[in-house]
Amino acid sequence: MSKPHSATVAARAGIAQDSAYGAVTPPLYLTSTYELKAFKQPGKYDYSRSNNPTRDLLGDALAELEGGAKGLITGTGMSACLLALQLIGPEDTLVIPHDCYGGSYRLFLNLANRKKAFKLVVVNFQQTDWADQVKAAQPKMIWVETPSNPLLQITDIKATAELAKTLNAILVVDNTFLSPALQNPIALGADIVVHSTTKFINGHSDIVGGALIAKDAAVGDELKWWANCLGVTGGAFDAYQTLRGLRTLLPRIKHHQHNAELVVDFLQKQPLVGRVYYPGLKDHPGHAIAKAQQHGFGSMLSFDLAADEAYLAVFFEALQCFTLAQSLGGIESLICHPGSMTHASLDAATQKAAGIGPTLIRLSVGIEDAQDLIADLAQAFAAVEAAVQQKAKTPSVRSGSATAAEKSAQQQFRLNPALSVLW
Repeated sequence: MSKPHSATVAARAGIAQDSAYGAVTPPLYLTSTYELKAFKQPGKYDYSRSNNPTRDLLGDALAELEGGAKGLITGTGMSACLLALQLIGPEDTLVIPHDCYGGSYRLFLNLANRKKAFKLVVVNFQQTDWADQVKAAQPKMIWVETPSNPLLQITDIKATAELAKTLNAILVVDNTFLSPALQNPIALGADIVVHSTTKFINGHSDIVGGALIAKDAAVGDELKWWANCLGVTGGAFDAYQTLRGLRTLLPRIKHHQHNAELVVDFLQKQPLVGRVYYPGLKDHPGHAIAKAQQHGFGSMLSFDLAADEAYLAVFFEALQCFTLAQSLGGIESLICHPGSMTHASLDAATQKAAGIGPTLIRLSVGIEDAQDLIADLAQAFAAVEAAVQQKAKTPSVRSGSATAAEKSAQQQFRLNPALSVLW
């Protein structure tokens, strides 16, 4: 049989591989430790932080889907990022994009500034001289996130990989927004691919996890050593759940993407939408590159609400199908305000530099009926329009005390213990 297609690899991940009883669906190995065959004769598995059969099945499946030599499963997406950073040291330079995920940016910035773990250079890969900026930094590692979070900006992976090769640098690509179903960075020249498996790979918003896929087996072995040393490997149950979700990745992605295209078409016609950020649009700056390096445009999109940010609460409150929450990639549709949620760890100046405006809204389009999703957005826009008209009819009573109250509310928001992890 020739090399199977991605849909087949995903659907059959771990299937019919049970050597003990021939179970079609692989068993869940919850054990923490394993019996030695005899004194000083350990088997393939000895302790589950180091190795676990369930976790290995998921790692092997993701490695095959991404075209890598080794797949490592971590406890979270951020621990996958941390694991990749073990390949560089204090004298090395890491180049990151100016608009990467807020959690990644926080990790890079604090490891560089507070721990002196490496030198950090931030580059805008959307500028025409991005290659010159990267060359000037002389990096040991280049980090790319494409499409970017939350503005869906596109970076040319192949061009970046060619540059990385001339600089003898390691190219790491965060492929979370598309999954291996829609983009394969290793085939484009990347050395390492990272995922938050919490998102599309698992697809059901019921576990937190991460993955790192290495192109080179030796690099994969080194990173596996570090994963065990640091204790960042994922749990067996989470791997089992993710493996189960992975089997439906391809059909889920198709439905996600179909719905997203219909939602984008709807948003483009709305007077309360300032700009839609979606690589599938022909006028998107990265459309041509996305079309060349992706197998589809995905189901993540953002837009600017063409109204004062005071109306964001009205918009979110009116929604019924879209859930206001962190994360993305689940079968349910989620909506978030990047400035106060996913990218809250970025200060105002950094958010502005990244293009994250105060009324930017991000959607993770799920697999519900598209017409229900569109109707939900329509009634939320209607609620905003009604609020705007009501305010126009009401005499202004704005005063200095009102402004002080708003400032106090913002201060209380940032002091919320539940949100302190963001900053």
